This record gives sequence, structure tokens and C-alpha cells, in this order.
Amino acid sequence: MTSMLEPDRVIGRTAVDPSGDKIGKIGQVYLDDSSGQPAWLTVSTGMFGTRQSFAPLSGAVSDGDNVRLAVTKDRVKDAPNVDDDGHLSPEEEQALYDYYASDIGTAGTSAPTSVETAPGSGEAGYTGEPGGPGHDTSGPNTDDAMTRSEEQLRVGTQQVETGKARLRKYVVTEHVTQTVPVSHEEVRIEREPITDANIGDATDGPAISEEEHEVTLHAERPVVQKEAVPVERVRLDTATVSDEETVDEELRKEQIDTDVEDGQATPGL
Repeated sequence: MTSMLEPDRVIGRTAVDPSGDKIGKIGQVYLDDSSGQPAWLTVSTGMFGTRQSFAPLSGAVSDGDNVRLAVTKDRVKDAPNVDDDGHLSPEEEQALYDYYASDIGTAGTSAPTSVETAPGSGEAGYTGEPGGPGHDTSGPNTDDAMTRSEEQLRVGTQQVETGKARLRKYVVTEHVTQTVPVSHEEVRIEREPITDANIGDATDGPAISEEEHEVTLHAERPVVQKEAVPVERVRLDTATVSDEETVDEELRKEQIDTDVEDGQATPGL
């Protein structure tokens, strides 16, 4: 934990008490007119954080994202009811000093004449000193310079889901024509003359008779069988393809002009 008294680094953060209990969100920081130093801050308390309670900034330290105060949560909630209107009257501030006397060691201390809300609500370059070189005509004085800011474009990428792909198998019927060679037997009559070699077979039997001879013919016919066989493996895979996209955005930036008494103005920065 480090010392944390700069208003621009206090406003908007969460106030916790010494034991770490959350008190509420810090709204404004009030300055001591006599010293120009931050003295009080307002914290959202009550039901739904609708009440602004005053707490001393003395002893407050930075604790990570929080601001750890030197007073307990109950002390802040029971603090005198003072309007958060940007100004503390001497009577209101004296009441706060008297209430927190035992916590911040200010018993018998008299309040300054008035306390103003911290200028800028986080304006960069705030020093806590009123006045200074260069009178700020647009509001309370800060220092002798103003900060020029501009928006900068920071472009990144994020992965988003653009669609889905899936494999689906289904059955289709395809007509296939294939030529198959086949063979068959045909009847052929062979005649041979009577010779000494076959005279015996030729005369074996009656001289004149009736007779029949039969021959069985054969032929090949196509036979079709179907068999399911694996032919390939198919799977889904992804590949990363790099591409470029153009981002078109408008950026704001502040310009600073210098006006001199004769009415001329220098070009903006």
C-alpha cells in the first residue's frame, strides 16, 4: 500500500475501511482553502448508495484498486449529515472535525473558512495548489499548463464462430454396364469315309435299321454378385488462412489555440 492523496487518483475508486470492509464509491474531494491541500472526500453510503457521507482523507492509502481510509465503515456511515453541494460552510466543516477528532487527531482544531470541490475531477497535471501562473478563466485555477489529449486507435483481433461443417454419408444408386465374355456349344456334323480302319464299327449292327444319337449342349451365363468393400477414409480438418481487413474509425483529438490581446491567434497545436 502506498500513500494516496492526489484527488485525480482518488475520485471514482472504492473506499474500504482499515479491516477491508467496503464503504462505497468515492465521489468528490474537498480542499482546505487555507492550505490548498485535500482534506475530505465523499463516499456513497446508505441504501443503494444514495447518501454521500464525508470522511477524512488524512491517513488514506492506496490499496490496489481501492482506497483504504483511516476510519471504520460505521464511523463514516454515522458521520454528520452534510450536503454534498461543492462547498462546506465553516460550521459544517467544524462539525466534521469535531466528529472525527479522535480518528485524525484534530481535537480543538478550527475549520478553515471554506472548502471547495477538487477541480477537474481527475484532470491530469493537478497539483493541489490554488491560483498559480496563468489564471484559469473557465473554472478553478490548477497550474500554468493545460493538457491536450487525443484518442488513439488500438486494433486487436478476437476469435468468433462463423459457421459449422459436418460430414454426412448417404446411399445413392448407380447403373453400371459391364461386358462379360461367355461361351456356348453348337452342334456340328462330321462325315468320314469308310476305310479299313473303321469298317468294323460301320458294319457292327443290322444292315438296315432305325437309330437315334443325342448330344447335350452347354453354354455360359453371366453370374452377378455384389460385395461392399471399403474404398477410402474421409475426415474434416481445418486450415488457417491469413487475410487482411481494413478498419475505418474516427478519432477525436484536442487542439489548443493561443489568443493574444491584439486578437490574432496562432495555429492550433
